[in-house]
Amino acid sequence: MSVRPSSSPDVIVVGGGVIGLSTAWSASERGLSVTVVEESPGRGASWAAAGMLAPVTEVHPGEEHVLKLGVASLALYPEFVARLEELTGLTTGYREGGTLMVAPTGDDHAALHDLSIVQERLGLRVERLKRRDARALEPALTPGLRAAWFVEGDHHIDNRALVEAVGEACKRSGVELVADTVSEVVVSGGRATGVRLASGATLDAGAVVIAAGCWSAAIPGIPDEFRPPVRPVKGQLLYLRGRVDDLLLTHNVRGVHVYIVPRSDGRIVVGATVEERGFDTSITAGAVYELLRDGFELVPGLAELELIESVAGLRPGSP
Repeated sequence: MSVRPSSSPDVIVVGGGVIGLSTAWSASERGLSVTVVEESPGRGASWAAAGMLAPVTEVHPGEEHVLKLGVASLALYPEFVARLEELTGLTTGYREGGTLMVAPTGDDHAALHDLSIVQERLGLRVERLKRRDARALEPALTPGLRAAWFVEGDHHIDNRALVEAVGEACKRSGVELVADTVSEVVVSGGRATGVRLASGATLDAGAVVIAAGCWSAAIPGIPDEFRPPVRPVKGQLLYLRGRVDDLLLTHNVRGVHVYIVPRSDGRIVVGATVEERGFDTSITAGAVYELLRDGFELVPGLAELELIESVAGLRPGSP
């Protein structure tokens, strides 16, 4: 539904993914009038993601500042989700089960062992498991696994349920939606004063928030010193479906080349590629093959599930 603001809002948010909608809802809760400009709310990277909230297993040497941000963000999630679900009556599928890092081969063992050392040096909780204990947690793991670690500090959420819930929260909080795209940020006197839309209309505002993901850097009008250094990083992933009454997995499972994220409704997400392909969102046979191959190596039972969807999204990659 497209709504034209009846007057100039305090804030215009450019982009209607999880970040843009959450920002809009939060600003509205604080008494500001907010307008979101987005042609297809929640159908970009937020829709294509797997929903992992995984600052621990995604840590890389030299990115300690990113780790601190991720851990701080994760600590806010329980309260954020509780408020969101109470307001909307919707569920987000938020779970705190942790992640199993699994090595099916010797090379994978070496890579994940090195990662576990980095995690421990950063003060993160990582527990080396005996193989029988790992398979006790997740019996569907390959019987031939070489090693496994349990990472308590990783959680996950149903990203599609989350974006629907945040959209509903915006609606209930009085956030207005303009179904359009921004062709230019209007700057006057050294500050943003509004946006010009692809339809030709201009919307004035007290402040402009850029939350357009990988497209943020390409929006005209943003001064160079404030232009975010983001680029599209393509990711392809798969949705499989199993039985609700006999879930194949209950924890995130991560290998060196693939991650597997279960949903409580029997769906399982297998992802994801990392490709520098510009704004291409095509699904490729090679990516589907590699994801299934690597997924089967960790959890052979995936082969028995129904393949229900393949999806490609564009992450906002940054330096």
